[in-house]
Amino acid sequence: MPQQTDTVTPLPTRARALADALDGLVPVHLPGTAEHAALAATVNLALARRPALVAAPRTPREVAHVVRAAGEHGVPVAVQGTGHGASAGLDGAVLVSTAALDHLTLLPALGSAHLGAGVRWAQVVAAAAPYGLAPVCGSAPGVGVVGYLTGGGHGPLARTLGVSSDRVTAFDVVTGDGVLRRATPTDEPDLFWGLRGGRGALGVVVAAEIDLVDQPELYAGAVWFADVDRVVQVWARWATRLPAQATTSLAVMRLPALPGVPEALAGRPTVAVRFAWTGDAASGARVLAPLRAAAPVLVDTVDVMPYAAIGTVHGDPDEPMPTHESHLLLEDLGPEPVERLVELVGAGSSCAQVVVEVRHLGGAASRQPAVPDAVPSRAATWSLFTVGLAEPGTADAVAVAADTARIARGLAPWTRPGGFPNFAAGHGRVWAERVYPAPTRSRLAELSRRYDPDGVLLAGHAFRTP
Repeated sequence: MPQQTDTVTPLPTRARALADALDGLVPVHLPGTAEHAALAATVNLALARRPALVAAPRTPREVAHVVRAAGEHGVPVAVQGTGHGASAGLDGAVLVSTAALDHLTLLPALGSAHLGAGVRWAQVVAAAAPYGLAPVCGSAPGVGVVGYLTGGGHGPLARTLGVSSDRVTAFDVVTGDGVLRRATPTDEPDLFWGLRGGRGALGVVVAAEIDLVDQPELYAGAVWFADVDRVVQVWARWATRLPAQATTSLAVMRLPALPGVPEALAGRPTVAVRFAWTGDAASGARVLAPLRAAAPVLVDTVDVMPYAAIGTVHGDPDEPMPTHESHLLLEDLGPEPVERLVELVGAGSSCAQVVVEVRHLGGAASRQPAVPDAVPSRAATWSLFTVGLAEPGTADAVAVAADTARIARGLAPWTRPGGFPNFAAGHGRVWAERVYPAPTRSRLAELSRRYDPDGVLLAGHAFRTP
């Protein structure tokens, strides 16, 4: 059994018994080992996660074995694939790492892919590209596919191609009772409903099957400006007139002068307009022209690109960093709320965020799928997301948190209830009540009790009453 260093607090009795039970059957890593630290790490360095042990199953059946054994020993189960979307501290829990479940099978003739829970979007994008196919992925290809899909997924083509989880045709999942199940629209349909949008509340997803789209290239990229205030106002009007072939977002940036940050964008407020067009380039250029003419351009990367380069549209960083994130939905972005947004985050404001992003949705993202799911807030057309950089416990962290609250208060008159699970930071019942409507929470709670009667899965606790 892996040895625990003498300087680490001893494992709780139940977790120690679970580690002994799993020893020799499933790889288990204890606190103080390099493997434990690596598999428990997240991309957000501001989150301290301290699971009592980490299990690293190599097959779906090993995942089922871990979940059953955890239930028998009274140890709660959490799940992590790539370290994105983490929130809870996990004290006393076993963290099931799905990183080793990294198989990927592409079926070009069927336009589909079967993938394990350890696969990232970048792998699927690269495998599909030679066939002119593409997954409906998120803005950051380094993110794990399965975790993203269980939260729905509003990516850089959401207005045109819809929510990413709409492309799921099947999940292989270990439910909280330790049973390996297959969920499809016809097999375990209630489970299939809740796995799309329920963020892992109903089981440990070990594999998924998804449909791909025929999209070998895009007319896409970002246009950067220094005139933040004017571009925000022009963009808010322009975005509402876009056809469904276009998806756009706007990001007010305050980038530090670091390696890799272009000199023209560092050390001052700038604004980036992201644009992705699935039609022909000439038509896309005509649609984008009024925005390009809004103010002098600093950088313009919008051009024809292979779908494989989709991560460059948003340019989300891959390296871990300490971030403080917040998310809300806006009912309206007309003249009054956009003026208030400029006051709050524009060039002359005291904004402490590195990024304040507004995504324009609607279109296919608002379309209800043929097979209903648990994805909340499909009717929302404006999403706001903030990212601040600060080490936990520092004065900067206090300032970023206070600034986040200031922005939320300022936009409160135009905020709508709900949120997107992949964007809303937090965990537990308060998080669930903020993100999901009551009927969805109630149904997820009922399904959690059905498939996880002993409440083994930590993610399910957010929907169950005490």
